[in-house]
Amino acid sequence: MKKNTALKIINPILFFLLVFQLFTGLFHGLFSKETFEAIHAGNGVVLAVFALVHLALNWTWVKSTYLK
Repeated sequence: MKKNTALKIINPILFFLLVFQLFTGLFHGLFSKETFEAIHAGNGVVLAVFALVHLALNWTWVKSTYLK
């Protein structure tokens, strides 16, 4: 899969995961403690994985911009 195609798939998913993480964090009172911990922590792990993939796919840009 080409890098740009992968980013077109990963970026919207990453955005959704971030919004969902913010939603569960802001409205944690709507969930039981066990449900909140499962949803928020699980989503956090998936969010971190997608963020690392996003960073890896954009590593050339990061190096050329910040690590001169």
